[in-house]
Amino acid sequence: MSKYIQFGEKVDGYSIPVLNEREIRATAGLLFLVMLFSIQAAAGDGNFTPLKYSVTFFLADMLIRVFINPKYSPSLIVGRWIVRNQTPEYVGAQQKKFAWYIGIGMALVMFVLIILVNSYSPITGLICLICLIFLFFESAFGICLGCKFYSLVYKEKAQYCPGEVCEVKDRQEIQKTTKPQLFILLGAVIVMVLIVAIFNDFYSVPPYDLFGLEKGMH
Repeated sequence: MSKYIQFGEKVDGYSIPVLNEREIRATAGLLFLVMLFSIQAAAGDGNFTPLKYSVTFFLADMLIRVFINPKYSPSLIVGRWIVRNQTPEYVGAQQKKFAWYIGIGMALVMFVLIILVNSYSPITGLICLICLIFLFFESAFGICLGCKFYSLVYKEKAQYCPGEVCEVKDRQEIQKTTKPQLFILLGAVIVMVLIVAIFNDFYSVPPYDLFGLEKGMH
């Protein structure tokens, strides 16, 4: 039974169980899209059905990851298949487990409030926002926000972090942000603010159907 119920995999050269960060990032991207569309349907059209299904799947998937084995998580199986031709990037399993505990906590609250109580409130809205931020940072930047709290709670340094961010080292030249780059960034922000201030009325005009396709459908 222990062969199937475990957390992380043993890989030669690593002293602790690890997970493949590439498949985790791919999975986070997929879950981000699912949650984004579900939340948009709820907030925009008032249709909470997709969100209820998404929360149910998300909770079940997280429970399988943490309490059975990440290998048998449906979403991670899809993520593994998507990145199957990429070289694995190993990360410590323990901090991921801690981060996924946070995910289970948020999913449980959502499940109770949205599905069992059948309600919505600023609480569910805030949790949805936090969930999207966590998934986006994981998929887009490879930054596990939940893992950041691991060292604070357990008072120990996490091992094998994505991109070796746990290791103390000098940044390479290509990683450094120079003053001219910062000025360009600041300039871009100022230009965008000016564009919004000057052209807001022009940009706010709704576009028309160029080919009249919408009329033809009615």
